[in-house]
Amino acid sequence: MQAEDLALLLTREMPFGKYQGRVIADLPGDYLAWFSREGFPKGEIGGLLALMYEIDHNDLRALLMPLRKK
Repeated sequence: MQAEDLALLLTREMPFGKYQGRVIADLPGDYLAWFSREGFPKGEIGGLLALMYEIDHNDLRALLMPLRKK
């Protein structure tokens, strides 16, 4: 994980699926958990989804709050 990845969670939108167009940081935990069980997509989006899953799973969403304010 790079520090820039946290900022990308707040800017990258989900490119497909039920939550298409929603910023990755705003995806619900159960949706992220589904990807964890079924497999994350390849590439940057998959890496960001996996990172967001770990943040959500460990109840660390508050870490993103200072970045949201910028």
